[in-house]
Amino acid sequence: MIGIDKPILLDFPDSFETERLLIRSPRAGDGQTMNEALAESIHNLKQWLPMPWTQNIQTVAETEELVRRWTAMWILRDDLRFGLYRKTDGLYVGGCGLHRIDWHVMRFEIGYWVRASLEGQGYIREAVAGVTTFAFHVLAAERVELRCDSLNERSIAVACRAAYVLEGTLRNNYDTADKNKLHDTMVFSLLKADYLKNRHTTETEKQ
Repeated sequence: MIGIDKPILLDFPDSFETERLLIRSPRAGDGQTMNEALAESIHNLKQWLPMPWTQNIQTVAETEELVRRWTAMWILRDDLRFGLYRKTDGLYVGGCGLHRIDWHVMRFEIGYWVRASLEGQGYIREAVAGVTTFAFHVLAAERVELRCDSLNERSIAVACRAAYVLEGTLRNNYDTADKNKLHDTMVFSLLKADYLKNRHTTETEKQ
């Protein structure tokens, strides 16, 4: 049997590091630094992430409440969100996480965002690689999905660099923040076999 009946009983690390990032679960008190990054990035978030917390600039209290709800969801293993912190100075870089979890088939969906001033510097590529490794090595994932707007060139590039495979495009799948146009969603995935094969190839090339 592949799946897990009681994920709340699972024990696994709530943080890890990559070359430039400390990647950790949300904690009470994170609202202030996250709020600053959200306010700076609201235009991009409204365009590509049609969620309630990305559509308007929040107060610090509203962001803190959101963080605490995410903390509770982490404990319950319902949703696993990570904050991304630059190791050199502790700056809140953005977020990455594993969502829409199906513990019965070990399926996860990876999502991410980066603060506007740090776009194009490879932080999300690094975070996605790290969280993908976490999903397969720590959580024993069988499948990780990555979905993005078909017009989001940066996100598509992230998926391709992380070796996710394009499975197809959902046409007119969701509406934008202004409700004036339907957009397509591209669906990428990485299976455990894909991940292990890619890792083996990379390690062989380094030898």
